[in-house]
Amino acid sequence: MNYETARSNMIEQQIRPWNVLEMQTLNALNEVHREDFVPQDYKDLAFADVQIAIANNEVMLEPKVGARMIEAMGLTQSSNVLEIGSGTGYLTALLAVICNQVTSIEINTDLATEAKRNLAIAGFQNTQIIESDCFNFINSSTETFDAVLVTGSVPELQPLFAKLVSGKGCIVGVQGSNPAMQAVILNADGEVKTLFETSVPRLQNVIEDASFTF
Repeated sequence: MNYETARSNMIEQQIRPWNVLEMQTLNALNEVHREDFVPQDYKDLAFADVQIAIANNEVMLEPKVGARMIEAMGLTQSSNVLEIGSGTGYLTALLAVICNQVTSIEINTDLATEAKRNLAIAGFQNTQIIESDCFNFINSSTETFDAVLVTGSVPELQPLFAKLVSGKGCIVGVQGSNPAMQAVILNADGEVKTLFETSVPRLQNVIEDASFTF
């Protein structure tokens, strides 16, 4: 496979048609070598419009889904971002190209190790992978972020992650239950805007009662 051609085709045939048009997002997609973050057995699917299975019953999101969620965050070069669910580190890398600092939480030891290795090989120095249950992190952390990306689905974003954002920060993730999941952006004023419909595996250890608060 010619990876450069495949990457270009992914951007032009999958990403742009999904209204991902900001140059900082497109440049990140071009700069980060997705094939280096895909499990060896799935290299041929690195640029396909499919979810790719990784460890711990997690998945790499379809390229267009991850790209559109990141673009919706409205990041700048000074943004400090929290990612819930590192996976293999691919979305972490995209975020790291765009913004100042990325802190990423991964509950699975093997995936946390893999994400750290992939990001180190790719040369990223503005990322931190923390091996933890994200809800333990939320309970113990006093830090806030300019934006939060949640890569696993939850019943509702608002009660779970609101304390993590500061000022006019936003949270982007997938909420609801099959067959009615939606990628949404939750703004600082509590307004929820639907981005698109999708289906994403549940975030591990999430409580299904959306009214749960810490």
